[in-house]
Amino acid sequence: MFMNFLRENRYAAGILTLIRVYIGWSWLTAGWGKVTGEFNAAGFLMGAINNETVIEYYPTFHAFLENFAIPNAEMFSVMVAWGELLVGLGLIFGVLTTTAAFFGIMMNFAFMFAGTLSTNPWMVLFTIFILAAGYNAGRFGGDHWVIPFIRQQFLNKRNKKGKL
Repeated sequence: MFMNFLRENRYAAGILTLIRVYIGWSWLTAGWGKVTGEFNAAGFLMGAINNETVIEYYPTFHAFLENFAIPNAEMFSVMVAWGELLVGLGLIFGVLTTTAAFFGIMMNFAFMFAGTLSTNPWMVLFTIFILAAGYNAGRFGGDHWVIPFIRQQFLNKRNKKGKL
């Protein structure tokens, strides 16, 4: 019953729009500061691999950070900065909302696995509702036009191949 409310109700779509814009603004402002500034993820990554909690409880994540992320810190700096900015824009404008929410929640979990808390748990909690709501979370946004267009394009390609 609650899932039907989240996925189909117009009032839920309105509430989700407020949540979506709030979370999006958090991502947008964080990403904007990184994109326009001199952001370097190396310091954060070094702090994460030296964190005793990360070493003890997340050994595979620690190994990933140490063996892949730190050697590619410049690439991760760009990915984090632009990822935060694009997730923020997607959520604010309601375009590819569930995709933006998915990548946002993945970044939040990565930050939490690295030992950062800040507002990340709240953002994860709110993002779960956006993901559970699916299309309804972007109903009052660009998804109102984008998702039907994508579905139509996908169906046209399948029809041309004779798969339907």
